Amino acid sequence: MLSNMACSLIEHKRINTTVAKAKALKRYVEPLITKSKNDTTHSRRVVFSYLKNKEAVTMLFRDVAVKVGDRPGGYTRIIKTGFRQGDAAEMCMIELVDYNELYSTDQPAKKKRSRRGSSKKAEAAPVVEQAPVAEEVKEDVAAEEVSKEESPKAEETPDQAEDEKKDE
Repeated sequence: MLSNMACSLIEHKRINTTVAKAKALKRYVEPLITKSKNDTTHSRRVVFSYLKNKEAVTMLFRDVAVKVGDRPGGYTRIIKTGFRQGDAAEMCMIELVDYNELYSTDQPAKKKRSRRGSSKKAEAAPVVEQAPVAEEVKEDVAAEEVSKEESPKAEETPDQAEDEKKDE
């Protein structure tokens, strides 16, 4: 029974059961997870002798061991969920600690709130760099000079253009 429950726990990452079974399963599966941190043929064979399920062993060594690699122990968590209606047995949920998104500490940092009276003027006023603006102006001037040299008629006033037509 413990072997089957351990395989289900590794496969589904959490299962619902009674508190007594969950406590027994915790003592059964935690040493196996500790052995899975060292991925050798011997440790795989030892874990397989307990679980007797190839898929569970490969999932344990591939996924679970990588995720709990830096944790020194305490790989499972028991959360009591109440009493079963039929026989009033105390029920719980046993889960692998690092797979619960609600309790994980890898959440992104919350955005810092600001209050009304704080000085936002210093933050809001962006610092304008003068060097790139000056370079852009120089580039524009250089582009205008090139266009003047290429097409002198484009810069002439309408009066000068009429005078040239009369001359022709």
